[in-house]
Amino acid sequence: MTSSIEKSLLRQSLRNHIRQQRRALSQREQSNAAYRLMKRIMHDARIHSASTIAVFLSFDGEIDTSPLITALWESGKQVYLPALHPFSEKSLIFMHYKNTTPLVLNRLRIREPQMDITTSLPIVNLNIIFTPLVAFDTQGQRLGMGGGFYDQALKNWKTQASFYPIGLAHDCQQLVNPLPVEEWDIPLPEIITPSHHWRFPAPAIKK
Repeated sequence: MTSSIEKSLLRQSLRNHIRQQRRALSQREQSNAAYRLMKRIMHDARIHSASTIAVFLSFDGEIDTSPLITALWESGKQVYLPALHPFSEKSLIFMHYKNTTPLVLNRLRIREPQMDITTSLPIVNLNIIFTPLVAFDTQGQRLGMGGGFYDQALKNWKTQASFYPIGLAHDCQQLVNPLPVEEWDIPLPEIITPSHHWRFPAPAIKK
């Protein structure tokens, strides 16, 4: 049986390996992947029916969401970006994002909207949350950066029956073997890559 320390070391090793792989992609590869991802997403019926959609700004080699954000704007969608909650540890707040919204670097050196609580939207009022990830497996298990922000945000998505999370990733971020899972990990119902749209069996509700 794998000990908690061994599991933690394995998860960190996987993070390092996949992050190196996606950072190694050329600018042309990144651009092509971003365009293909955008086209795949914008042809999805669930996206067509959504009006409020949260997206993330790419960081550390993550697949570029800029073409997707532009396409969502052009389709009349309201786009929201996550920001670190100013008072609640490991929590995110989602703020309305337009092409005129000022951006700042947060303490993790990730771009986010300049704090303006008047533009925020409660998470239960979002239709779709596009979720970043470092790696995923064939069961929809997601390995994040380790901060726990999205685990916290998504923990009640099944019981709230409001917003719907979809992971976005490069093809190289899929793992052949199952991820070593922790009790706080939140599996995703769907993950979209440039070449595939993965739909997974509904995860059980944790009680």
